Amino acid sequence: MVFPGGLCGILLRAEASLMEQQAWTCTRCSRTIGLGDTVMFGTGRLTHVDCRRPRVLSTEERALLFLNCCDHSVECGPCASSFRLSELGSDLRGHTNLCPHCRHDLTDGVRAHLYKCDMVSETVRRRAQAVRAASERLVKESYELGDAADVLRREVETALQALQEAMRQSSPDLRPSDSRADA
Repeated sequence: MVFPGGLCGILLRAEASLMEQQAWTCTRCSRTIGLGDTVMFGTGRLTHVDCRRPRVLSTEERALLFLNCCDHSVECGPCASSFRLSELGSDLRGHTNLCPHCRHDLTDGVRAHLYKCDMVSETVRRRAQAVRAASERLVKESYELGDAADVLRREVETALQALQEAMRQSSPDLRPSDSRADA
C-alpha cells in the first residue's frame, strides 16, 4: 500500500544508467522494498511506512478495520485458534496483530479478512484492493525505466484518492487528517 507523504514527483532514477536495472530501495533503512511492503512517497524518495515492519497495515486499512471489523475474528494457523481483532496482541518492539497465544504475526490474515469482509462496502473493498495491487505492481515493475515508474506512481496516487473518497462516502464520520486542510 502506498501513501503520499509529501511531494510525489521523484520516482525517476536519474542516477541509474538506462541499461542498469535496480529495485527500489527504502531511503531510510536502505533495504530493498519488497512486493507487499507498505510504502509511502516522500519528497524525492520512496520509503517504508515502518522500516521495522515493512508489511504493516496502512492507515486506511486500520481505519476500515476499526470502523467495521473490531469484533470480527481472524485465524491463527500455527496454534489453530481464532481471535477477535480486538484481542490481538502487540509487543514492546511495536509489532502488532500478534496471536495472543503463540505471538505469530497475523497481519496478512487481518488484511485478507478486510478484503473479504461483507461489513465493508464493496466499493471501499474494491478500491482498497486496487491501491494495494497498484502498489505491488509499482514495486514489481521497479526495474522499468523512470517514465514507466512515474505512470505507475500516478496510478497508485489515483487509486489511493479513490479509496479515501469511497471511505468518506461510506462513513460520513471518517475524516482523514489531510481533509481538514482542504476545509
